Amino acid sequence: MRVIAGRFGGRRLESPPRASRPTSDRVREALFSTLGPLEDLSVLDLFAGSGALAIEALSRGAASAVLVEKDRGAAAAVAANLESLGVAGEATLVRSDAVAEARRLVGKGEAFDLVFLDPPYAEAQAVLSRLEELLPGLLAPGGRIVLECDRRDPPALDLPMVHERRYGDTVIRIHSSRE
Repeated sequence: MRVIAGRFGGRRLESPPRASRPTSDRVREALFSTLGPLEDLSVLDLFAGSGALAIEALSRGAASAVLVEKDRGAAAAVAANLESLGVAGEATLVRSDAVAEARRLVGKGEAFDLVFLDPPYAEAQAVLSRLEELLPGLLAPGGRIVLECDRRDPPALDLPMVHERRYGDTVIRIHSSRE
């Protein structure tokens, strides 16, 4: 796995030791092409895995990123990737459950321009039903949510969907804030 473009373009990323489903380079390239310019955006990655999505956003100009990962091995991979790229001042790794961290962030009034949601496919429906009421509070005005899910069982979010694209068994949906 590698960073596709930007200041870290071509750099390799460490993958989590256990089986995970990282977003493929092809899908990330198409996604970031669709997202357009990311300069100075704040990013939240609630199921960070290797950190590839948030790191790609930082590489392409995002100002800051919060990466949330509860799995110890995956969090270690994220930490190694952030350290190897020297982005400690721009990125914060939080080892926590995504729903608990989302609730904490909303309680603190923190909002983000771009939120990545890539939960384990088998848990997507259950996790997103617990997250749904928190999502509007996580979005800054004009913010977007990127949801990666299984095309056979895509969860519905109660936010305007502005883009949907299928890549094999994967669906990428982009939702916008109501403001």
